[in-house]
Amino acid sequence: MTVFRIGPAVADAFPDTLIAVVTATGLRGHEPWPATDAAVEDLERRLADGTWHPADENDPRIESWHTAYRAFGTNPRRIRPSVDALGRRLAKKGTLPRINPAVDSYNAVSVRHGLPAGAFDLDHVTGDVEIRHADGGERFTPLGEPGTVENPKAGEIIYIDTTDVLTRHWNHRDAHRTRVTEDSTRVAFLLETVDATRDERILTTAADELRDLLTPHAEQSTVTYLGT
Repeated sequence: MTVFRIGPAVADAFPDTLIAVVTATGLRGHEPWPATDAAVEDLERRLADGTWHPADENDPRIESWHTAYRAFGTNPRRIRPSVDALGRRLAKKGTLPRINPAVDSYNAVSVRHGLPAGAFDLDHVTGDVEIRHADGGERFTPLGEPGTVENPKAGEIIYIDTTDVLTRHWNHRDAHRTRVTEDSTRVAFLLETVDATRDERILTTAADELRDLLTPHAEQSTVTYLGT
């Protein structure tokens, strides 16, 4: 079983971090996911009629991530937290990208609740996963760019397994190796806050909502929490 952990230096730097890990096994990504389709369409409809809009950088949930990014040396207006980038795209285009049912599920939950979300195909993760500061010597291959290799800058927060980096800038971009596709059957989904004092209830609600979308299409699903 893959273990996720927050490294001690990250825990010290961001002591109010709380991460929900929603793990699903036996996923069936090739069948219809009507509840996910309805969730995405509902957000798009509410955006169009003006009854809802995604959180922007003036929202405390996004602002807290901008502050965290600056703290580890990343400009959040140039390299945006995932939920900020996704929300801006939705506000501009009026639609969420359709990738596959599992990814569409966490994207919908992410923008609905204003929390960064991501996922890893556990069949392509090696060993355990740690959230820590980069030393600058690690390797990262961005999603959609299998021929590209980057080196995170020293001090940048990354997810990393025993092979190489799984995300850069904490949650800005995922790696190609552990991407979630329709064929993924064992997946760990993550929802994050760096202000659990304020956002714990939002996070637990979002995790339960994501699990509800996954459960009809999985043999088993669980929710666990990482805190500092």
